[in-house]
Amino acid sequence: MTIDAPEADAPRRTYSYLGPAGTFTEAALAQVPEAREHVWRPVRNVGEALADVVEGRSDAAMIAIENSVDGGVSTAQDALATTPGLRIVGEYLVPVRFVLVGRPGSRLEDVSLIAAHPVAYAQSLRWLSETLPAHAHIPAASNVASALGLLDGSSPADAAIAPPGITEHHELEVLAEDIGDNPNAVTRFVLVSRTVAPPAPTGADKTSLIVELPEDHPGALLELLEQFATRGINLSLLASRPVGDELGRYRFVIDADGHIRDERMADALMGLRRFSPKVIFLGSYARADRAIVHYPDRYSDEVFVEARDWLRGLVSGEPED
Repeated sequence: MTIDAPEADAPRRTYSYLGPAGTFTEAALAQVPEAREHVWRPVRNVGEALADVVEGRSDAAMIAIENSVDGGVSTAQDALATTPGLRIVGEYLVPVRFVLVGRPGSRLEDVSLIAAHPVAYAQSLRWLSETLPAHAHIPAASNVASALGLLDGSSPADAAIAPPGITEHHELEVLAEDIGDNPNAVTRFVLVSRTVAPPAPTGADKTSLIVELPEDHPGALLELLEQFATRGINLSLLASRPVGDELGRYRFVIDADGHIRDERMADALMGLRRFSPKVIFLGSYARADRAIVHYPDRYSDEVFVEARDWLRGLVSGEPED
């Protein structure tokens, strides 16, 4: 997808996203001001999107990282853990809404066979059971693919579950709106670029990390978590993923409230570095909800600076007050 061309003297940027047009990922990319009027490159999966960035075909990629109903997106977490040279530079929230669509002229009462991605189907099952109790389900590769199959004749389904944005790109009949069972469902997306310096802290920031446990022993996870707890840092995400080389070896995907330039966060990262054989810093960036991070006064930057200055004074032999 190409949006209106930017001014002639402006650098042309490319953004990869899970396509085709009409996906929730495209809706997330539409929230990025700097991506407007530049090239949007649809790809088939997360690995392809991140490879575009690493290999220079794109300047950044938008990927789904977490869903409020289903939790973390394991394929994205694993890809970030195993693809070096990447940095998260922003996060965006997209409400998860589904519509039931059919071919032009279709009617809801004629629907008996529905195409849907398994996740979308599971999140709409209550509505389907109440409204179309005799329906059958055909799995689809993606939310958009379920609808496109109706148009190109590749699907025998009468209708498909799809994102609302599908109707902006394809001529489909909307048979029902807001069919999702959870009206508060949200998917969190992150914009990933090649490694860059973190932006300045805003006070409403998040730091994302992937940390491996040094070995499997009693209390190992507690030792990891203490690096944050003893510095007053709240974790908004903690998910385990197998390293993959042997049983019992895990890495942890972590979102921590705060910015790497915060004294308490920097101190925690140094503690993690001493503790873990592998710490992947994915980035510090502004929270999508812009919620200010609050913490007790004893964990303020000034307290950490004062403690460090006190220690320097002890080492240098300065007289104590």
